[in-house]
Amino acid sequence: MSRLFGTDGVRGVANKDLTPDLAYKLGYAAAHVLTDRHVGRPRVLVGEDTRVSRGMLASALVAGLCSAGADAIECGIVPTPAVAWLVRHFAADAGVVISASHNSFEFNGIKLFGGDGYKLADETEDLIEAHVRKYREKDGNRPYGEDVGRKIEAFEAADLYRGHLEEVSGLDLSGVRLGLDCANGASYKIAPRLFRDLNAEVHSIGVEPDGYNINHDCGSMHLDQLIALVKEKNLDLGFAFDGDADRVLAVDAAGSVCDGDIIMTILALALLKEGKLRENTLVTTVMSNFGLEQMAAENGIVLERTQVGDRYVMERMREGDFNLGGEQSGHIILREHSTTGDGMLSALQLLQALNGRGQSLAEARQVVKICPQVLKNAHVSSESAKRKIMGHSKLSRKIKEIEGVLGKDGRVLVRSSGTEPLVRVMLEGNDTEEINGYADELLALVYSLDRDSREN
Repeated sequence: MSRLFGTDGVRGVANKDLTPDLAYKLGYAAAHVLTDRHVGRPRVLVGEDTRVSRGMLASALVAGLCSAGADAIECGIVPTPAVAWLVRHFAADAGVVISASHNSFEFNGIKLFGGDGYKLADETEDLIEAHVRKYREKDGNRPYGEDVGRKIEAFEAADLYRGHLEEVSGLDLSGVRLGLDCANGASYKIAPRLFRDLNAEVHSIGVEPDGYNINHDCGSMHLDQLIALVKEKNLDLGFAFDGDADRVLAVDAAGSVCDGDIIMTILALALLKEGKLRENTLVTTVMSNFGLEQMAAENGIVLERTQVGDRYVMERMREGDFNLGGEQSGHIILREHSTTGDGMLSALQLLQALNGRGQSLAEARQVVKICPQVLKNAHVSSESAKRKIMGHSKLSRKIKEIEGVLGKDGRVLVRSSGTEPLVRVMLEGNDTEEINGYADELLALVYSLDRDSREN
């Protein structure tokens, strides 16, 4: 039986993989596991993004929480990092976000945070999963009467979080002409107001969610509209968030994309100059570009890599007491201010770093030379097929063969997605045409192995 939790909570197609029944059981189980030592009535915060399935899943999850005797504090549509901060602000026992992040609208997910605002360790997720699997409707320990939990609406949640970001930034963005793409997601109200409150001239797209258009040709996964907006309006720069606003990518005035590696470079050098980069260390994942390693070596920065997933970056940051880390995809963790990736906070800190250097984004990005990199995905038939493919000897032999040709001037990484039936292929090298060809060879092999798995 496959593990219920992936790299970022429980995720799947809403009402097919992630059903109201499962959401209810997750709420019931999470209330028991995460509030086990609580004296009195525990409290769990619940936030969500703009997907059409949010009401269905939120209602079921809240019912599960209340049935276990926990009060559910509903925050409505708020970014994932807002819940991570609000858990601590309200001194709650746990937090839940109903979101599938960058995925399309038919997907949804349930992410869990502890009372400290951090994502859960694998061991804690395993405990919750065990409770889900042994769930019985007739539970003799189920509370009743005055011990049943309540649903409490926290209408002020988004404003509290926005005020927190304004206070942390301390910025006056007068004169800054800014484009925002809110992905028709959780930041669609809060982000434009945040940057306008800081006196920026804001031009927004992706701010008309209808339940179905979250991440659709917009946001951090689809930058064409933001690039066009920045160039058409002659803006200084633009930011694109994903559906739950825990990641951000930037676009400079010329329309060139700045991914998480470039953003982390600018932030790391700013902190290093101020003597605030703890242990002179930057934590990132195996997906980050080799150019980031070169930049780090040239500036006396230690670069540590983890497996893919912002939770693993955070775990290493906590172990080493480091304060900056993130992913190429735009999850940036500024641990002095947040316990998870925060797109809006990262955008504010980037603006602060640019202001301190007296540079535009186009100028600041020149400090890192990004090596040619190819990223391609193979959609496979099932999760079980994905596991078989990743363990197949033909795939490992092909990877070693390509690594032998590229040598020290290139890199090959093939990994399975933790949230979707995908095998992801990444190659780096000096010749874009060459690594593109090798990527296609790997994709062809993956599809061949997938067909074999279906026939057998």
